[in-house]
Amino acid sequence: MAGKKVSITAEGLKKLEDELGRLKGHMRMEVAERIKEAISFGDISENAEYDDAKNEQAHLEGRINYIEQILSNASVIDEDDVKTDQVNLGAKVVLLDKEFKEEVEFFIVGSTEADPFNNKISDESPVGKELIGKKVGDNVQVSTLQGSVKYKILKIFK
Repeated sequence: MAGKKVSITAEGLKKLEDELGRLKGHMRMEVAERIKEAISFGDISENAEYDDAKNEQAHLEGRINYIEQILSNASVIDEDDVKTDQVNLGAKVVLLDKEFKEEVEFFIVGSTEADPFNNKISDESPVGKELIGKKVGDNVQVSTLQGSVKYKILKIFK
């Protein structure tokens, strides 16, 4: 990830900064306290509490490093720069699922913010790739693991 530009919304940036603050603050202290307590039990060579705490510390430090890498390469998507004449990063899109005749809404975000369960899809996902650059009224066909899905773009907004 080093050096690779990471597109992120202002909301996504704030969430990562908040998480980093929590991880570096009280979570680091909690893990350090668990390690200290486990050491106090004596022999650490067969101390499950110590092993668990050290594993948690490694995971925590890995997550901190990952977030710091993202933040150091972040390019914040300025909402004022998001155009609504075609689908692009930072845009929200209303689509008509042609098979089920129902509307779905997606927020096009960078890969670090993708959260399909909350309709945030990456511009690198199959659906995101097909939508980028398209306009209202355009039809798109997306190949997914479940088969081909056809959409019509109904609305693009911020």
